[in-house]
Amino acid sequence: MGMFSRMSDIVQANLNAILDKAEDPQKVIRLIIQEMEETLVEIRSVAARSIADKKQLARKEEKLLEQISDWQNKAAVAMKKDREDLARAALVEKNKVQEVLVQVEKEMVVVEEAIEKLQEDTGRLQDKLKEAKGRQKSLQVRQQSATVRLKVKTTEQVEKIDDAIAKFEHYERKIDDLESQVEAYDLVKETDSLTAQINKLEEDENIEKELEALRKKVA
Repeated sequence: MGMFSRMSDIVQANLNAILDKAEDPQKVIRLIIQEMEETLVEIRSVAARSIADKKQLARKEEKLLEQISDWQNKAAVAMKKDREDLARAALVEKNKVQEVLVQVEKEMVVVEEAIEKLQEDTGRLQDKLKEAKGRQKSLQVRQQSATVRLKVKTTEQVEKIDDAIAKFEHYERKIDDLESQVEAYDLVKETDSLTAQINKLEEDENIEKELEALRKKVA
């Protein structure tokens, strides 16, 4: 006997209420999920059998309809040949088959309703299983978080954290120094480049003056 004895128990179960009362929620949720998964397998097995029954009944219906049509044709042929006695007998047989067909159709309705109900139950159970797995994950996260927080609160862990922060700040300062050196280097390069550009302009201006002087001289 599992935690739940019937499908309705599982679907209607209030997971939050169950877990709130449990001494070990993790264990309880595992058992609930196991029960749901086993029930889901059973439902699918029953559904498979019901679908097989439906196919069998459908084939039976088809054969009965063929027999009814055949007896109807035979009755018509007998009447054409003036054999009313044979026509009557054929119609009697046709009615017998029709009675069987009515029963088969009733069985088909029952099977189809059962399949529809199983499909509905399967959907509801899958939703419930999804909810349970979500609760299981939430419990795991909460447990891990609580464990980590407990470790952090110990003196040894606090000292390690302080040490790690100090090391981080030390490396951060070293990186700041390196970046400052790079920025200073870039600034010097920019200054040198500016000076060179100005010198180039002055050089070009002198050359223009000399060219102008030559033009005047030649003229």
